[in-house]
Amino acid sequence: MATSKNFYVRKAAVLGAGVMGAQIAAHLANAGVESVLFDLPAKEGDKSAIAKKAIDNLKKLNPAPLSVAGKAQLITPANYEEHMDLLKECDLVIEAIAERMDWKLDLYHKVAPFLGAQTIFASNTSGLSINKLAEALPDSMRSHFCGIHFFNPPRYMTLVEIIPATSSDATMLDNLESFLTTTLGKGVVRAKDTPNFVANRIGVFSMLATIANAAKYGIRFDVVDDLTGTRLGRAKSATFRTADVVGLDTFAHVVKTMKDSLPSDPWHPHYDIPAWLQKLIEAGALGQKTKAGIYKKVGKDIQVLDPVSGEYVASGEKADESVKEILKIKNPAEKFAALRASSHPQAQFLWACFADVFQYIACHLADIANNARDVDLAIRWGFGWSVGPFETWQAAGWQQVAGWLAEDIAAGKTLSSAPLPAWVNDGRQGVHSSEGSYSAATNSLQARSSLPVYQRQLAPAALVGENSKLGETVYENDGVRAWSTGDDVLVVSFKSKMNTIGSAVIDGVNAALDLAEQHYKALVIWQTEEPFSAGADLKDMAPAFMSGDFAAIEASIDRFQQTAMRLRYSSVPVVAAVRGLALGGGCEFTMHANKAVAALETYIGLVEIGVGLLPGGGGCKEAALRAAVDAKGNDLLPFLKNYFQNIAMANVAKSAEEAKELGLLKASDTIVFNAYELLYVAKQEALAMAAAGFRPPAKLQGFPVAGRTGAATIKGMLVNMKEGGFISEYDYFLASTIAEVVCGGDVESGTLVDEQWILNLERKAFVMLLQQEKSQARIFNMLQTGKPLRN
Repeated sequence: MATSKNFYVRKAAVLGAGVMGAQIAAHLANAGVESVLFDLPAKEGDKSAIAKKAIDNLKKLNPAPLSVAGKAQLITPANYEEHMDLLKECDLVIEAIAERMDWKLDLYHKVAPFLGAQTIFASNTSGLSINKLAEALPDSMRSHFCGIHFFNPPRYMTLVEIIPATSSDATMLDNLESFLTTTLGKGVVRAKDTPNFVANRIGVFSMLATIANAAKYGIRFDVVDDLTGTRLGRAKSATFRTADVVGLDTFAHVVKTMKDSLPSDPWHPHYDIPAWLQKLIEAGALGQKTKAGIYKKVGKDIQVLDPVSGEYVASGEKADESVKEILKIKNPAEKFAALRASSHPQAQFLWACFADVFQYIACHLADIANNARDVDLAIRWGFGWSVGPFETWQAAGWQQVAGWLAEDIAAGKTLSSAPLPAWVNDGRQGVHSSEGSYSAATNSLQARSSLPVYQRQLAPAALVGENSKLGETVYENDGVRAWSTGDDVLVVSFKSKMNTIGSAVIDGVNAALDLAEQHYKALVIWQTEEPFSAGADLKDMAPAFMSGDFAAIEASIDRFQQTAMRLRYSSVPVVAAVRGLALGGGCEFTMHANKAVAALETYIGLVEIGVGLLPGGGGCKEAALRAAVDAKGNDLLPFLKNYFQNIAMANVAKSAEEAKELGLLKASDTIVFNAYELLYVAKQEALAMAAAGFRPPAKLQGFPVAGRTGAATIKGMLVNMKEGGFISEYDYFLASTIAEVVCGGDVESGTLVDEQWILNLERKAFVMLLQQEKSQARIFNMLQTGKPLRN
């Protein structure tokens, strides 16, 4: 059923100001949605004190639930005794109280009389039956009730599960999905009303299987985390650290839900927590929130629990080198064959974990999910896996893995003896294809949702087995691919690691600009994967650096600068579609585009000082220029100091909203909440600029700079920082050099200069710094370790 064009959430309410409720309200505020945050009335003083405290706490948490602290103003504190009438103004009400069926049902009886006839009422339960909850509502409300399960933390985790009740209205569900997708930027999976729904059901089972196999093969917890984190393309917190972050009591609660609700499940004997985990919970060691759990910090040292002795021991042990080499094999089929064939306990442990999960998802697909796509996206978006479990199986060779599973099940090596369902061995090569993903319940392929909101996702989350090629290639070199879908917009995507900017990318961008100016209405810079760009490719200049050819380096920096200037002054509009990291040169390209369309989770900054350099691709020039524009003829220095601090302190905005506050994005730049809609919006913005008769901005013939007086003032501040021990002697030298450049060099305050004047200064300073021994040490350390060096 089509969504209602008139559906619009003007105001929302969240019932329950605990960790999840407050952070859901925060993310509504991030999106500009006013919300009312309810909790119980305080026993003394202001009756809304509980909700007020929760709102204040949002400004202190890290990672920050709010994109900028000022968004908290959109949240109104309230209590159930005084403010129930406020619910009548709300189009969406989300219940987010504790996972107690009796408490939820009692609250539903209280709020039902105050909800509007068309208000969507949803429970943020993580596993309770939605149909049982619906029974507590009047008949008139049941069509507008469903489950809506956010993952923690709500701002950062992509997944939201919508769980329909049997009485839920189809149009209401479509409207809610569209709102969650575009306004809140979420990846939505429709889940069945089964215990713990999709992501928690499979993700928690995966953790239980990991715990069981760690015990079986005698693998230490810290080694398990080294094996099951980034080496598998999963969250850095891996398994046991993730349990600490989630909260051991919360993890145990989800497991208990499975144990209580799934008595006939073949894996029911394993829906239990081990004795060592129960002891931790009883001792109040619940993980990160109590500063002790499976891990705990003692002084500067991190210790990990030894489950056999029940004592904490020093952590830090890593996977065996031979197993790490297996995990580096790029071909999935070869990798899994090597894991299964290895006699090393760590390799056997890993294969056992995969085998148990593969068997589980095959046996339960029909029960818990509409199709295999929903399983994979739920685990990717909810648990931070880069590749879902069905995708992993398919990439490793569907029939090969199925044969291994059958052997292991028959030999009693898996946690359950449940046989694989017949559809696994019906000659298929996987569950995903360009035609759709397999549904075990209907024995058919299901295409992606046809909701209008998904027409905005020109590049949705791609799955193994799908054809994800975008458009027709117009131009390609080693650095970029320029392509089009026939809509008069040329799109440029980088091909370098971390989308860094080296000579091949510079050549490619210039070639794309030439093509765009001749044959297209606009150019969009968009990357097929995050990040937007980690900055200039330092390795690219290594040959010239090693030979001491600094003239060649200066020429390459000049070409970088002129390419950035072309982005601004091209005869067609240039839009930077930015998500993830946009550092150094990536930030400079963004700042020079005619417009940026940035995902909310964009982390942008000029960070060159970390490698002993300064922004050499126009970043210093932009600081000087933007400060002059902001000052509007008033005293320039207060405005310039903010831009200087961004560069000298390597400030990285923690959201696109904060990037606007820092001046790294313009007020007119567009922020998009769903990264999968970024390309669509960027194209629309570019075409709108072209349709409005785009002409590049006129080059300023002269703008004022702070000159030597401004630089001296800034240096005075730096002297105090150096003498106070806040910065090193070399930090002082670097920051002083930056100050001289952004202040326009050795000229009088108020002198009018053009952009090229500052570009020349920053280019000369960049090459000078590159020749400094301590800058070279910083560069080499970054290349070798990926971490900044303070010297």
